[in-house]
Amino acid sequence: MVIGVAAEPNSLDPVDGYALFGAAKIFDGLVEHQPSGTLRPVLASALPEPSADGLSWTARLRDDVSFTNGGALDAAVVAAAYRRVLDPASALRDRFWMLDKVNAVDQRTVRFDLRQPYADFLDLLVLGIPAQASTPAKPIGTGPYQLVEWRPGQQMTLTANKAYFGGRPAITTVTVEFIQDDQDRAKRMRDGKLDGTELPPRLAREFSKADGLTVVEQRAADVHAVAFADQGVTADPAVRLALNLAVDRQEIVNDALAGQGVPLSLPVPPVLPEFVEPGAHIDHDVTRAKSVLDAAGWVPGPDGVRVKAGERAEFALAFPPTDVVDRDLATEFTKAAAAIGIKVTADSTAKSLPWLFSYGDPFTLDQALYPLLHPAGGETSSALDVARTTTDPAQRAVAFRALQRAYATTPSMAVLAVPTHSYVLRDNWTGYTPVVDATGTDHTWGPWWNLQAWTPN
Repeated sequence: MVIGVAAEPNSLDPVDGYALFGAAKIFDGLVEHQPSGTLRPVLASALPEPSADGLSWTARLRDDVSFTNGGALDAAVVAAAYRRVLDPASALRDRFWMLDKVNAVDQRTVRFDLRQPYADFLDLLVLGIPAQASTPAKPIGTGPYQLVEWRPGQQMTLTANKAYFGGRPAITTVTVEFIQDDQDRAKRMRDGKLDGTELPPRLAREFSKADGLTVVEQRAADVHAVAFADQGVTADPAVRLALNLAVDRQEIVNDALAGQGVPLSLPVPPVLPEFVEPGAHIDHDVTRAKSVLDAAGWVPGPDGVRVKAGERAEFALAFPPTDVVDRDLATEFTKAAAAIGIKVTADSTAKSLPWLFSYGDPFTLDQALYPLLHPAGGETSSALDVARTTTDPAQRAVAFRALQRAYATTPSMAVLAVPTHSYVLRDNWTGYTPVVDATGTDHTWGPWWNLQAWTPN
């Protein structure tokens, strides 16, 4: 199987951020996410259990697992992997902010001690466990596949682990091609050089009637938004609110996303419905947007661009140059801004804020929203603190709903939409099972999260 993906990992070390949501192919975690959002044990013999006070979690390991170099899986290896996360220099230290200590209780038991109870801790235990002899260049795991070759900037080749405790995968060789440009991936698919890839909706549509190919759509927690700068024009709360009011999000979905997506004005993605506040929203209202700017002293200049104290209401909006979806979203945002007298220039060469970005975690809100919104302070920050410190599901839902109500009055960015992720797959295999996507796509998640279970037709 040959897969084309836009994103190439910087490293194959889980502690450097490889395969954040599990399904690492080369490595297994203590637990694994399922399509329903639940977890199942993988290297753990059962789901890890919390103490009564929530300040520790205990994981017991399987006794039938070995690494691809023949080494045995034991508690010392697991504890060593998580201790690396505790290093202040670790890329995942902020993700595991609540983790205090990790100890091997005995050969098959690991205990995690937390600084405070954290409701989503179990979701973090999908972290891949490498052997102690593993290196980023020569990764050694227990997973269904092994790395054969990695040519940075070009491709990666994986081969099936014959001794995998879950059974040798039927797809014995997987080549992952790194193709950043959307148009280039579409061409490779068109030319028969790929067996599967993710494409923007407009590009995926052309394959919907092609023989031997299937286009599948997956829901995602992939929120696309405009991040504002804390200086210049977009530092003004009135400008931020006015831009939010100016955006017609349904039109954005229809035009930029070819109808494949969900309009969204608040930061919580609809794939986590238990946390959505139905009574809060920012409606499209150009008249109100203009009134907000007028009241804040932004008056139309001779060319229609608003001015305040000699400063023009204009700025460049950065976006990724190879991403068709973000290019089209940037275009729609500039049109909305122009309608209220703000000149925005979409610029793929710009390197600073404001910029178009995406975020999202399909399993937990805290990991995505806390670093993004907490610096804003006020009621939004307070709500995030409550959500982070409680383990009661009802109280967490109340806190996240309060966050959305506060955000709706003083938005700190402009949330636009959540695209549906479109994939083109060759009909040579069975086993595809839809799962909720995160932001971005790679070979570890998306349709290929359970690749080891696929079989050839």
